[in-house]
Amino acid sequence: MKHYRPFARIMAIAIASTMMTACSLDSYEPEKPFTTDPVGKAHLWCIGQPGTRSVADVEKLLFTDDDIEWFDPDTRELRFRDMEEPLYEKLRLLSSVEFRLGNQTLFSGSTFVGLICSQVFNDLVLCCGKIEDGRVIDSNRYYLYDCYPNTPQFLNDEQVKANRAKRAAQWETFTKYLESKGKLKK
Repeated sequence: MKHYRPFARIMAIAIASTMMTACSLDSYEPEKPFTTDPVGKAHLWCIGQPGTRSVADVEKLLFTDDDIEWFDPDTRELRFRDMEEPLYEKLRLLSSVEFRLGNQTLFSGSTFVGLICSQVFNDLVLCCGKIEDGRVIDSNRYYLYDCYPNTPQFLNDEQVKANRAKRAAQWETFTKYLESKGKLKK
């Protein structure tokens, strides 16, 4: 029994140092101020794995602004043109997605969710489908929600409100860009 004690101490130290290192890595990179490219010189695109840095990485490219038919800022519906492969087939549920405008990240860490998801998310999600009055409607449509589930109970959560406020400038850039392309539904 005594020969296990040094091993247990070493393991405890290793686990503690790994946890401290992992926690410190999250906040190591200072947040960069958001700047936009002049409208018309950049393209909006979405990748299925944050960290990808070029459109050339085609297997992770989900869609570009050319694939977007329109976006409704009131309902948050993002309507796509007919795509060879539907978006829900390109992505697995709970996959991370990243929206980019040119070289700038608009929304990072967003999650792709479907109506069968039982997890709660307090940040931006790309949702396939919509529930109203307890029933599924629009199961083949996509929505950009501030949280999931998109209900008043969660929309009024302090963390959701803070996340919404944090990305307000990026959200405005997103909608202005789509409006400049004639893709904002009014």
